Amino acid sequence: MTGGPQGEAAADRTMIIERVIRAPVAVVWGAWMNPLTLPLWWGPDGFTCRTTRIDLREGGEWVFDMIAPDGTVFPNHHRYTRVTPEQRLDYTLHWGENGPKHADASAIFTDLGPQTRLTLCMVFATAREYDEAKGFGAVELGLQTLGKLAAFIGVD
Repeated sequence: MTGGPQGEAAADRTMIIERVIRAPVAVVWGAWMNPLTLPLWWGPDGFTCRTTRIDLREGGEWVFDMIAPDGTVFPNHHRYTRVTPEQRLDYTLHWGENGPKHADASAIFTDLGPQTRLTLCMVFATAREYDEAKGFGAVELGLQTLGKLAAFIGVD
């Protein structure tokens, strides 16, 4: 299967981050899909969010800056392409508002009864972008973000 600009296989551009959170799907989904709470926990340890606008429905978008502990600002733009309540959220990641697409992403919420398996899948635009993301620790940073979600919910 190909699909990248240089004919790269999607598998060469895909990053999976997964965590089981000790809370039911409804609770995890609620913390993610609430425009008031998402910016409170989103991002790696020490990072904060500054939201310009947020609309978490299919066809909506979230324009925000990630602010690193040293004050560095990383502009972000998520465009939501599919929302299946308490199951799946698909969105595109852009480098800043209306900037170039960085990746297609999905958040998959698997009901494990009293727990939720949350799987983040990112298919980067190019294998080079995947390699760069992996190189700067995107997997670890993503796991930190899911850890902040669990802590926000009060289960970790």
